[in-house]
Amino acid sequence: MVSPVKPIKGELKWSSLEEVSVKLKQQQKPVLIDLYTDWCHWCKVMDKKTYSNQKVIDYLSENFYVVKVNAETKDKINWANKTFTYNSNYSINNFAFYATNGETGFPTTVILTKEDANPIPISGFLEPKELEPILKYFGEKAYLTQTFPQYKKTFKATW
Repeated sequence: MVSPVKPIKGELKWSSLEEVSVKLKQQQKPVLIDLYTDWCHWCKVMDKKTYSNQKVIDYLSENFYVVKVNAETKDKINWANKTFTYNSNYSINNFAFYATNGETGFPTTVILTKEDANPIPISGFLEPKELEPILKYFGEKAYLTQTFPQYKKTFKATW
């Protein structure tokens, strides 16, 4: 088995959805999608403050596949045997509608437990301490046996 590529200290190695689709066939892990736009102030703050936090980087690198998707991309996006195209009526890619269940806002952190799972969107800026229980809930597979509110009752933050 090929060992995973370790990120450079202080950097998160983002993949494309296409790359993650291939990786999921080799090893199942939850997928975190950072759904952003170029004009979004809080998206940039989340990059600078949350996705550059070493504890976030280490946990994501070990337990998730991570993808950045520009919600306004005009490129076709292929995911879960579907092709998503740019929607000129809304100036957004239809993947953003799919990933957010139609409730677009940016940034949105989207969790997928597997390729064909329903997206779980978490809208808005998240500090590392706010992201920690979400990541660990999915990274530790607690979602298989309990609800998130149940998990949070016994969760002990370490970040």
